[in-house]
Amino acid sequence: MPKMKTNSSAKKRFSLTGTGKVKRKHAFKSHILTKKTTKSKRALTKAGLVDSTDMPRVKAMLTIGK
Repeated sequence: MPKMKTNSSAKKRFSLTGTGKVKRKHAFKSHILTKKTTKSKRALTKAGLVDSTDMPRVKAMLTIGK
């Protein structure tokens, strides 16, 4: 049986925490920043966590077991 391939786009976008949760970056931080407040831009800089409902799909793309 061949090895499982990791989804290349997923490995660039997600990383694992020490407890096994999946870290992600916030969207809407790349352009059209003039109309966004400084507070909202600062909040988008911080990393977020993948929701628990999406966790199995993301871990499958990263070829990580449950």
